[in-house]
Amino acid sequence: IGSNMAQTALMMRLSSEVCLYDPYKPALDGVAEEMFHCGFEDVSITHTSDMATALSGAEYVISSGGAARKAGMTREDLLKGNAEIAAQLGKDIRRYCPGVKHVVIVFNPADITGLVALVHSGLRPSQLSTLAALDSTRLRSELAKVLHVLPSEIHNCRTYGGHGEQMAVFSSTAMVGTQPLNSIIGTERLTFKEWASLQERVVQGGRHIMELRGRSSFQSPAYLSVCMMAAAMGGSPFRWPSGVYLNTSKYSHIVMAMETLITQAGIVHKDILGTPKEEEQLEVSYLHLCKMRQEVIDMGVLPKVEEWKSLNPNLG
Repeated sequence: IGSNMAQTALMMRLSSEVCLYDPYKPALDGVAEEMFHCGFEDVSITHTSDMATALSGAEYVISSGGAARKAGMTREDLLKGNAEIAAQLGKDIRRYCPGVKHVVIVFNPADITGLVALVHSGLRPSQLSTLAALDSTRLRSELAKVLHVLPSEIHNCRTYGGHGEQMAVFSSTAMVGTQPLNSIIGTERLTFKEWASLQERVVQGGRHIMELRGRSSFQSPAYLSVCMMAAAMGGSPFRWPSGVYLNTSKYSHIVMAMETLITQAGIVHKDILGTPKEEEQLEVSYLHLCKMRQEVIDMGVLPKVEEWKSLNPNLG
């Protein structure tokens, strides 16, 4: 999705200097040529297959640099290879751009790749966020289609926890106009059966895109990730849930989607209050991420949790 991210960032005029990186030079050269042909004004566009050149002095980094999902795969199927890529990215950030202000991790499974990159980078938790908003925007889109309203009429759609098939889809937060979504679920307008089917479509939203287009999502994650970075650079705050590092009494040493706000000060989160059933779903999602975290530790990509602080003193 890198070319879409680059074009979006250039169209939003986020910076006067944009560097494109890809280890596969022929494709990178083609993308760069396309960007040049757009005729963007007052911007320096460079491209490189050398990570040191790409990151040196960078203030903001968006990485979609893992393998993409293929048909029949889940986000979790990408775990080993992409976790190793994330570890190297974190080390490269520490080495080449320790003064970076914000990093957005997009590639799946984003909760784990973001966690791995954070541990190895030495960054503060407020400096790194992961793309999770796509699940919440999919929820809003599905509700708009079923209820026959504009997406803008639906507010505070939220999914929390893992950016994967174990995500927790909340209904208690959402409003349709002035009506709570929960007052509509179970009526003729949205039966319990239709709501269950809708939740499944949200959870399987990425798979559906692959069935339709023959490849994983790229336009929507590209746009949302650039909006996240625009907020970190001082633009309009990003208010959709994003992946954030947590170390609380309830959620320990994990990155997952929470109620967050991204501004120029970084990413912050606040506690989530849902129904007992929603809280239970969120706990299941958290425990699933803990299991994946342990798999990455067993692979040797991350050290044991108690050793993280020696790599990154910012992780309490």
